Amino acid sequence: QVQLVESGGGSVQAGGSLRLSCAASGPTYSRKCMGWFRQAPGKEREGVTFIDEEGDGRTDYTDSVKGRFTISQDNAKNTLYLQMNNLNPEDTAMYYCAADPWVCKLGDTWFRSSKWSYWGQGTQVTVSS
Repeated sequence: QVQLVESGGGSVQAGGSLRLSCAASGPTYSRKCMGWFRQAPGKEREGVTFIDEEGDGRTDYTDSVKGRFTISQDNAKNTLYLQMNNLNPEDTAMYYCAADPWVCKLGDTWFRSSKWSYWGQGTQVTVSS
């Protein structure tokens, strides 16, 4: 059983930075794809980024965070990170870590939250202007 535990959320001013962490456990074959999603009040859960933990570690980002957010992993610690720089109030949301065996290998479907199998409980990020 895959378990995901996020940490690192908080409140920052616009222009600031945060680094989110996701501690993962369980079978590695079940979490070959790892990603970050976010959900603001009244909005649908949005795919932020993913990393394919096999092969060359392919990544992708939603357009609104390109150049500001970076996904990375520490396999020795079984931890996924999301470095978020130059934050703005539109980044305010609950951020979720997600895992799945295959979704990131199936074309451009990774951004659909319904395709992912495992979820963490979320960590809140609030950016004030």
